[in-house]
Amino acid sequence: MENHAAATRYESLDAIRGVAVMGILAMNIAAFAMPFAAYANPAAGGPVGTLNLATWFFNFVLIDSKMRGMFSMLFGASTLLVIQSAEASGRSAAGVHYSRMVWLAIFGLVHFYFIWFGDILFLYAMCGLLLFAFRNLSTRALIRWAIGFLIVGIGLLASGWLMFALAETGRLPAAIAEQMKSDLADMNAEMGPAATSYGKEVAIYLGSYASIVAHKTSEELTEPFVSTLMFLWETMGLMLIGMALFKSRMLTGEWGIARYRTWALRCFLVAIPSLVVLAFYQIDSGFSAVSVFGASLSLSAPFDIVMTIGWAALIMLLIKTAASNAVRARLAATGRMAFTNYLTTSIVMTTIFYGYGLGLYGSVGRTALYLFCFGMWAAMLFWSKPWLDRFNYGPFEWVWRSLSRARIQPMRKAAVA
Repeated sequence: MENHAAATRYESLDAIRGVAVMGILAMNIAAFAMPFAAYANPAAGGPVGTLNLATWFFNFVLIDSKMRGMFSMLFGASTLLVIQSAEASGRSAAGVHYSRMVWLAIFGLVHFYFIWFGDILFLYAMCGLLLFAFRNLSTRALIRWAIGFLIVGIGLLASGWLMFALAETGRLPAAIAEQMKSDLADMNAEMGPAATSYGKEVAIYLGSYASIVAHKTSEELTEPFVSTLMFLWETMGLMLIGMALFKSRMLTGEWGIARYRTWALRCFLVAIPSLVVLAFYQIDSGFSAVSVFGASLSLSAPFDIVMTIGWAALIMLLIKTAASNAVRARLAATGRMAFTNYLTTSIVMTTIFYGYGLGLYGSVGRTALYLFCFGMWAAMLFWSKPWLDRFNYGPFEWVWRSLSRARIQPMRKAAVA
């Protein structure tokens, strides 16, 4: 009975990770297919049609940041699970953990420079180096630390937005007004309605593979490290929440159905109205760079986090009450191969959109991009379970595990008589 509960528990965690790795594609698809300014600003490339605006609205309220938040929470939970597993087997938990994080950082840098600029693995590895220190804290202590990290992270970005907003309205002291106006002009060029960076990025990513790599290893050489300094605080907070939710048995499927339903409902009722207001704030401003920066990176953050938890509760509720055994098995396999599915998605999508592949970069509307999501989701669900029926790990999981343990791991499952 105890073994069955453990199996169910881990299947639930794997299944929600499967939903998260699929969901993060819905969040990232615009960044695969369009210049980065268009990721948050649908008007960056010119006038936006009603259907594409509706798709942006849907993504802003329900998807963007929430799927990344859930992926981050699950990384925290999975990291704690790996540490506990190492301790239970008598291995050095620190050795196992830090070896994994070092190799994950290397994977992340290779991913960034040679596949896709939107890498999140390097950031996760840097956060992972800190996570080990929190492994033995109680659920309450983890939540307190998470809140502290989130306050710092959100506060830094919110203070930046406030300075830009004051500069835009001419309310800054003269001593710093000129510099902020210059910074504001740069921000408008990067992410405003008439972003001058838009055409430049189209030209870069419709170029050859060699030219794209050259761009990332020269002009964007320090980007992974700068992004880590900017987003480490929020990501650490989310990972610590994931560890707390794992310890509280929320992510293992052991809560009652009514409790999952209550958490999902309350989180959505808090988050959705606030995010709708912030969406209209951007629309009413004509998608000014200041409104997009503020709403996307700072003002929405508290509500994104609440909604991320609501999504986790809702998905767990559906896994427990609505998903068939076959669906749960497919989602769990997709989640157990999340590393492979994440990297494979980058390889497939950049090949579709970049110049060395089909060259569709910048030419597909925001709504139509969901067709590519549907296709990739189907591929993940189709291939993950048959692969794991035959092999112990996904391909990239196997490489990561073999490198981390400094020896080749058994790949093919032993035949059962």
